[in-house]
Amino acid sequence: MKISYRTRRIIAVISVIALVVGWLVINPASYETQVVQTDEASQGSIEPLGITSTEADQNTGSTDTKLAIDILAKLEIKGRAPKTGYARTEFYSNWPNVNGCSLRQVIIKRELGDSAKLDGCDVVSGEFTESYTGSHLIFTSKSDFSKKIQIDHIVALSDAWQKGAQYQSKETRFALATDPLNLIAVDSSANQQKSDGDAATWLPPNKSFRCQYVARQVSVKYKYGLWISQAEHDAISNILQNCPTEPAVGI
Repeated sequence: MKISYRTRRIIAVISVIALVVGWLVINPASYETQVVQTDEASQGSIEPLGITSTEADQNTGSTDTKLAIDILAKLEIKGRAPKTGYARTEFYSNWPNVNGCSLRQVIIKRELGDSAKLDGCDVVSGEFTESYTGSHLIFTSKSDFSKKIQIDHIVALSDAWQKGAQYQSKETRFALATDPLNLIAVDSSANQQKSDGDAATWLPPNKSFRCQYVARQVSVKYKYGLWISQAEHDAISNILQNCPTEPAVGI
């Protein structure tokens, strides 16, 4: 029987499709989604940006409130590892960009809230009640910010290094150093007094902020798998006994 030209074309197309499908089935990697890794400078979205220094922001999707005192009980208690090899560059080199703006400016804007006046990405004026000292600071020019406040890591990077971070990946350390949960704009002199201290060696002079401060420390250490020293545990526990319902943050 003579087969028409149209029929031969249909048979040819079906044969090609069958070959392609068969090849994909035995080579699944050929159609898997490829994940592209980005470097530090290109990371443009860092969560949770909504966390403030004056309220516990629960962004976990759960209706259950996690208490800081309960999270504290989950942290491993160990001594400090050697500080050998520590450098800030083991965590990050520069502030990453968030939607085109420096993370430093994002954190300053977060603390100043609606009072912040912007020139592009830069905060050039505003005011807020600073958490570590409780002082009300007013800024009238961009230069005021570099003189009066610094961006502090709630869990100091050196402390994190000695309590587990040195054994983690560079990507995890970068996340720890640039997580807004671990960042706060504070009085420059208070930040310098804190240095790389933990809760056993330094606490904010502003006593009304101490519960929130240690809750943030506990939350950061839990989130990034860090441990605490016995003295640090005891200091945090003593504070949380005065505010047992203080929530953990961002976990």
